[in-house]
Amino acid sequence: MLSVAEARDMVRAGFSVLSIETVGLVDALGRVLAEDVASRLSHPPVAVSAMDGYAVRAADISGAPVELTQIGESQAGGGYAGTVNIGETVRIFTGAPVPDGADAIVMQEITAVDGDRIQIKEAVTEGKFVRPAGLDFSQGDILLQAGTVLSARDIGLAAAMNVPWLTVRRRPRVAIASTGDELTMPGEPMTAEQIISSNSLAIGGYVEAFGGTPLNLGIARDTQESLRQVLEGARGADLLVTTGGASVGDYDVVRQVMDDDGIDLTFYKVAMRPGKPLIFGRLDGVPLLGLPGNPVSAGVTSAIFLREAMAAMLGLEADDASEFAVLGVDLPANDSRQDYLRAKLSVDREGNRTAHPFEGQDSSMLARLARADCLIVRPPEAPAAKAGERVEIIPLRRGMITF
Repeated sequence: MLSVAEARDMVRAGFSVLSIETVGLVDALGRVLAEDVASRLSHPPVAVSAMDGYAVRAADISGAPVELTQIGESQAGGGYAGTVNIGETVRIFTGAPVPDGADAIVMQEITAVDGDRIQIKEAVTEGKFVRPAGLDFSQGDILLQAGTVLSARDIGLAAAMNVPWLTVRRRPRVAIASTGDELTMPGEPMTAEQIISSNSLAIGGYVEAFGGTPLNLGIARDTQESLRQVLEGARGADLLVTTGGASVGDYDVVRQVMDDDGIDLTFYKVAMRPGKPLIFGRLDGVPLLGLPGNPVSAGVTSAIFLREAMAAMLGLEADDASEFAVLGVDLPANDSRQDYLRAKLSVDREGNRTAHPFEGQDSSMLARLARADCLIVRPPEAPAAKAGERVEIIPLRRGMITF
């Protein structure tokens, strides 16, 4: 069987970067930027006040307390058109343009007002409370780089750059099909022999979290005719994900259809637990990722292989940076398959993370996958590990969209 690393490399190599499209800022959250973005203006465009107070010439008040004559007012969005000369001042508000001639701002708290006579009680230095033009950024600055997964902060920055449209990678269209006579959708009448089809909904959520658009094709029954009918809906998709029908002991419907329809099979089975019966190839020109039907296995393989496929299509770098925590309990030696243990994370005051694997790791226990903060990665033939030892983890509370 293939190692997980070998299988991941094969999945990534099976995809090309998708085309680009242009979207407005309101539709840009979580999208992957395809081109660098330069600011169309400087921010602020002119020198502005950082305080409510009075715009002055610092030299005029070096011997404070002194009195100046107010000659006008500058408000945000307006400004004072004249020039501040010796012995003069302009009332100014936060964000308002600093008038010509002035080079400092005096806070209103250290002034006294008597009509147009303004007493300045304390001296200030040149530049005090003045935000110079371009303090934040200048016109032409590249502030957003291609490959950025756009956050709310990035969108706010683009707006401040006076950029209303962004060029992004097209969202991958991922068709999802579940297989099995025993499956029924949530809320539908069911018998004791049936089980709820949770995979299609969960995988749809993974697809969205990883930056794609899910296309739920529904449930294919355990006949080749039913599966072929459902898979017709995958034409034009960027990826087809199936769940079930590939394990030893299943009706083998997925594999039968693949063989009959001439699948270009890249691999079948990976040395991992959970998730060994994993298929990757092309069916009728569409990349196919065949996940196990077990919901926990489908979830773990999605976190590793579906995420890798989505990243490749979006032009994102492979997520090879390992993260680590220390074990909260002893673990026995591992066998020849790479193990992924569902675990909770705790963090101490120094920021050190401890991973606590659940006592039961049976792959039927979906509630523990939902509660898990991470997967502990146990390499093949890993020796027994003691509490306090460092282990590799895959955080599960991560998707494409960040604040």
